[in-house]
Amino acid sequence: MARIPAPERREALIDAALRVVARDGISHATTRAIVAEAGMSLASFHYAFASRDELIDELIRTVVERAENEVVPSLDPHLSVRERIEAGLLRYFGHLKARPSHEQAMLELTWYALRAPERHPLAVSQYARYREFAMAALQRATTDSGITWTLPLDQVAQVLVALTDGLTTTWLVDRDDEAALRYIGIAADTLSRLADAR
Repeated sequence: MARIPAPERREALIDAALRVVARDGISHATTRAIVAEAGMSLASFHYAFASRDELIDELIRTVVERAENEVVPSLDPHLSVRERIEAGLLRYFGHLKARPSHEQAMLELTWYALRAPERHPLAVSQYARYREFAMAALQRATTDSGITWTLPLDQVAQVLVALTDGLTTTWLVDRDDEAALRYIGIAADTLSRLADAR
């Protein structure tokens, strides 16, 4: 591969790692497999990342950021908070359907991190990013609406993450769109009950 700037090299390796994890699983996502997928040398990898775990942590951050850019809550002032939440969940569901292998890879990365105490911080970091994303989405959904939450926002965000996890796992297993849409409606009902419109 031609010499490329470090940021582009890192991005190419992250994309390659995502493809390998999504296609073959984390157990096959060795450093050698990732550089082969990226068309780079092993030296290129170590120039960009200190370790595979550093790459995995960056992979998690990148995938969450990409999802955040695609799943932006509606600011339509005519929508109720329930409708805004439902619209955001529907956009997430569209993202999930468009890239199921990405979300499956993220679930696999969670379990990879939980299997060994030294990797547990990767799972903690992954879910911290999910909660930050959820908090930003909830805050955006209620901007300029006069709506507050009956619980601290971080707790509402934790509920949103749990509901989204349930939607993701269930749909990946059964691919039942109608069931997923019913679930989204129930999730929107549940979350909107935590909103306090004054």
